[in-house]
Amino acid sequence: MQQPAISEYGYLSDCRSGALVSRAGSIDWWCPNRFDSPSVFGRLLDPDGGHWLLAPVAVGQPGHQVQRAYQPDTLILRTVHHTPEGSVAVTDALAAEVGARAHDFGMRSPAVLLRVVEGLSGRVPMVLDYRPRPEYGLLTPYLRELPDGAVTAAAGPVELALRCDGLRLRAEHDRVRHTFTVEQGQVLGFDLAYAPAYGDPPARLDPVRTLADTTLAWQAFRESHGYDGHYPEMVRHSATVLTGLTYARSGAVAAAATTSLPERIGGDRNYDYRFCWLRDFAMTLRALWVAACPTEASRLFDWAARSIGRVGPDPVPVLFGLEGERDVSEHVCPHLVGYAGTGPVRVGNDAWLQRQLDVPGEVISAVWRLRHYLGDQLPAELRAMVIGLAEQVAVTWRLPDRGIWEPRDRERHYLSSKVLCWVAMDRAVRLAPQLGGQADVRRWAGIRDEIRAMVLRDGFDERLGAFTTAFGSSTLDASALYLPVVGFLPATDPRMWATIEAVERDLGGADGLIRRWDGDPAGFVLCSFWLVECLVLAGERERAARLFERVSGHANDVGLFSEQIDLTTGAHLGNMPQALSHIGQVNAAWRLTEPTAE
Repeated sequence: MQQPAISEYGYLSDCRSGALVSRAGSIDWWCPNRFDSPSVFGRLLDPDGGHWLLAPVAVGQPGHQVQRAYQPDTLILRTVHHTPEGSVAVTDALAAEVGARAHDFGMRSPAVLLRVVEGLSGRVPMVLDYRPRPEYGLLTPYLRELPDGAVTAAAGPVELALRCDGLRLRAEHDRVRHTFTVEQGQVLGFDLAYAPAYGDPPARLDPVRTLADTTLAWQAFRESHGYDGHYPEMVRHSATVLTGLTYARSGAVAAAATTSLPERIGGDRNYDYRFCWLRDFAMTLRALWVAACPTEASRLFDWAARSIGRVGPDPVPVLFGLEGERDVSEHVCPHLVGYAGTGPVRVGNDAWLQRQLDVPGEVISAVWRLRHYLGDQLPAELRAMVIGLAEQVAVTWRLPDRGIWEPRDRERHYLSSKVLCWVAMDRAVRLAPQLGGQADVRRWAGIRDEIRAMVLRDGFDERLGAFTTAFGSSTLDASALYLPVVGFLPATDPRMWATIEAVERDLGGADGLIRRWDGDPAGFVLCSFWLVECLVLAGERERAARLFERVSGHANDVGLFSEQIDLTTGAHLGNMPQALSHIGQVNAAWRLTEPTAE
């Protein structure tokens, strides 16, 4: 089987876990317990990793065409297959708890995949090919046929139950293969339920009825939010994707739903993104507020405060597990060949061990953004956290670190890290009236001004005529575009404007895509949306709008972004869907709506 392009996948979510389904109708990724749990379908990363195909026999043959779209304001994907024999629709979803509405959605998801087949015309021969492989493909389960026509799969800590009320399924050693015909007007519902091996059995749901209820749950959720700005359909969809990356039980937003999808085919930068990065925190909060999701923003904030805990002398980790776990140590799965043969496949992410000095700035900036919501005086624990983070920056800001792109070579004095140290001090000073008597305003303000002077002196290269990657460096880095976004310098400042022009000229590619640095293999979607914001802040509103539309045009056919886009082929690269890409789109749309909004 030829590996589908990353852009050919649609995304399903129940706010507990995520699944990827290809245009051809194969679910090639599902980690049912939660986003970062072991997969039961992993063909995304290895041909033998497990899958569930449900599609016409004619898939990929002459005369076969596919149209697909999400049901409005949901992550329920309807795929229509047109074949020489007729047309059939397959609607895929991860089930919501029966009766869940608005902010109850995802809290108690039953971990059930729903697939409903509907005959639209003619008589269409169909094939079901179900081959589960729990524990990232390490386990081959025992399949057992039940009297009601269902098939259970049991291996290690996992039990799965596949059912269809209208068909009796037969096990063939390690898989279920079944062919059947769907006629016009016929509806067949399939459900695949997960349960831990030594707990309650897998849930039994009516697929058609549960699909209808799940649709109502998604739509009620979105109806409880509003957005009054430019590009409302794009913003609502990106907000829906961010909801679908949210682990509802804690409020944490996963950076992506996958691990080890490569930044470059044949490269080795293949990392696990199924965790929540504090670096993304302020940007995520801003996007949630823009999309009028204050409850989600508040829950994410509460998760971060709980995860950070009491601030001590040690650096705050840049990322946490979805329930606040600190130790997310990385290991390699040597039995998996990787997407398109690009290994290694990693589980966990050792970036949690890195010193990354920008993290406190992101967190304190988020508190500043919520300042009006939090009241005249911050709660005691929150005050302690902000003061502790500010003091940590005061002590550590002169140290080198790993920077925003998390290289695994050596520490340097990265420009973006120093700027976020300035943000930490600046926002802490502004928050002083809400922090009480322990706020060391005069000292913090002095450090803030010292950081600013150093950045302006050592971060700008006169020969290059731009801000650079790190102090003493002579190379461009797209992270410099973040300076106007956080208010360090106006976009109209001659040094900043020269940097914006240099990044666009020297790191830009087709249709406005921006690479992070010279030699980066592809355009980084977030950086492209940062450029949109910079152009708005510089007064280039029409130019910014054109760029926004070009970059947004790189989303796949159902509006999803991965992390990067190949400048030559337009192929999606990196983990999918990528929260930062959708966050960038929401924030850029709002900047175009109200350039001075904060």
